Amino acid sequence: MAARDIIVIGTSTGGVEALAQLARGLPPGFPASLFVVCHFPPGGRSILPDILSRSGPLLATHARDGEVFQPGHVYVAPPDYHLLLGPDRGMVLNRGARENHFRPAVDPLFRSAAREYGNRVIGVILTGAMYDGTAGLIAVRAAGGVAVVQDPRDAVVAAMPQNATEIAGADHVVPVARMAPVLADLVTEPVSSTERTPAMDPIERMPDVAARDMERQANNERRGEVSTYTCPECGGSLWQVDEAGLVRFRCHVGHAYNGEALLAEQSLALEAALWTAVRTFKEKSVLARQLAVAEVAKGDRAAAGRFAEQAEQAREYSELIQRHVLTGNGQKPVPGPGTT
Repeated sequence: MAARDIIVIGTSTGGVEALAQLARGLPPGFPASLFVVCHFPPGGRSILPDILSRSGPLLATHARDGEVFQPGHVYVAPPDYHLLLGPDRGMVLNRGARENHFRPAVDPLFRSAAREYGNRVIGVILTGAMYDGTAGLIAVRAAGGVAVVQDPRDAVVAAMPQNATEIAGADHVVPVARMAPVLADLVTEPVSSTERTPAMDPIERMPDVAARDMERQANNERRGEVSTYTCPECGGSLWQVDEAGLVRFRCHVGHAYNGEALLAEQSLALEAALWTAVRTFKEKSVLARQLAVAEVAKGDRAAAGRFAEQAEQAREYSELIQRHVLTGNGQKPVPGPGTT
């Protein structure tokens, strides 16, 4: 028999204090692996692993891409990276699209755990705002896992645990002070290693839906339907006119284009977006260098090094777009609008 040895935890506002309190209550030699997503600004430096390591007996570190996870260890999603669980006790970090405005987000961690480890998973939702984690908790429970949610009355911000409880449901609703004993009991419960409920968050099917729609659009099979394009003037959806002889589109406020005119508008918009990216990367590089100089003046060489690394990366990206995308063939870039 297998055990519930995968614990995924999601939190936001007030989460550091809640996580520290939970870590204090866990016993040494805890037989499960814990994975934490706490919403954090992308440019900041997270010291959450240090806080959790000091708070309790378990070692906490930032997760690393490709690392094999071990029991009795806390793995924290680093800033600006989604943390996913892969097969064979592997971890995956990626900078995929933000979900619910966040990267890292709770839902990707929860649904990957449900998909790979099924009824071995315990999903935990702590204090925070809005809905992140609710869909993930639905996936955990659908796969046979257990949901443990902080009592909303005990949370700094009640929305995340309240939404999770009302929409996904919860097997245990407890204050943080009582959560460690609940988890300690749950990880001792055996679960079947053969009974496995396939778990698929419906949102994971959307890439296939979008790909099918794109393919139908490319084959001119969406006449009379909403197209996969947006209006260059107002950003609204474009409907394709139902006629065989011409490829034409119209948005709901009246902007209309034939196919070639729309293609020309898209080319202009794409070039403008690329020049905006070049400008933004250059500005990011300069700002990061400025912050590095300020940190050197304060004597913080470590922080200065992080900002210098960001500055160099932004500079490389700016040059890459100019050299290989906007001008092509590695030729010397031609100045764009507003550049010198």
